[in-house]
Amino acid sequence: MHFDRKGEWMLLEIPEKWNAISIDELFRTILLASKKQVHLFKMQKKMMLNNAVITNWFTPLKTGDLLSIKMFDSQPNNIEAAYMELSVLYEDDFLVIFNKPHGIDTHPNAPEDVSSLTNGAAFHLLLNGEERQLKHIHRLDRNTTGCILFAKHELIGNMLDQSLRERKIKRTYLALVHGNVKGKKGSINKPIGRDRHHATKRRVSENGQAAVTHYKRLQYFPETDLTLVSCSLETGRTHQIRVHFSSIGHPLAGDVLYGGRAAAYDRQALHAAKLEFAHPITGEYIKVFAPFLDSPAIFPVNTLELLEK
Repeated sequence: MHFDRKGEWMLLEIPEKWNAISIDELFRTILLASKKQVHLFKMQKKMMLNNAVITNWFTPLKTGDLLSIKMFDSQPNNIEAAYMELSVLYEDDFLVIFNKPHGIDTHPNAPEDVSSLTNGAAFHLLLNGEERQLKHIHRLDRNTTGCILFAKHELIGNMLDQSLRERKIKRTYLALVHGNVKGKKGSINKPIGRDRHHATKRRVSENGQAAVTHYKRLQYFPETDLTLVSCSLETGRTHQIRVHFSSIGHPLAGDVLYGGRAAAYDRQALHAAKLEFAHPITGEYIKVFAPFLDSPAIFPVNTLELLEK
């Protein structure tokens, strides 16, 4: 999809593959707009075709038509902005990827909470003169670090949500687990549900939600009896990697909630190291790596290099 930006407007030149489809169909099936969003775009006249306000949304598009969508106007955010030091891994007009530090939640847990990554993300955008309805596409536990993807617009959020559901957004994690994990790779396919005896804990449960974790053994460290593994998820259940590795007798180092031994660091050794996906607007394939933020270090310095081997 080729686009240009002119102020608050995104300008799309209609490609041949969209020839003869209606504007309404484009919004519903390609831009994945909800009925509410389509209604707002119509009522607020945020669409133009060949520089004219659209009066008939069922008008068939023609190759070469210029479709203008008002996407970059100010959208008041219901998240209170709060200053924090954040590392940006990638950013454009539509989305932003942060390297989340440990010790903060992905989103606020209460209206008065302004300490989450989402609060910091809102502040980051305001510094750049952007007021957006930010949406995190996935989450990380409070003490897990690494890549988190945010959409800057509801339409982009819809498209990225769909990519996540279709497993087109690939997330690769690094973990240090107790013991010597046997074999070069494996999969853990065990459903995960709530722990009846602990409000925030999860457990493997026959009645839980389906959960699949794939892993590769990268390196074993006999001096600490820890194995470095990379993991990819078919599902995104709460605490999935932590629960799964605990269930096979290899809890994460530092993860005392799931049977890991206390460590010199005050969190589970889990890092969202790599994020890959096709950009919902440009189609460009984006791949980012999240450098380690821990001081002192938890993971070996050359660990990220192992992900590309």
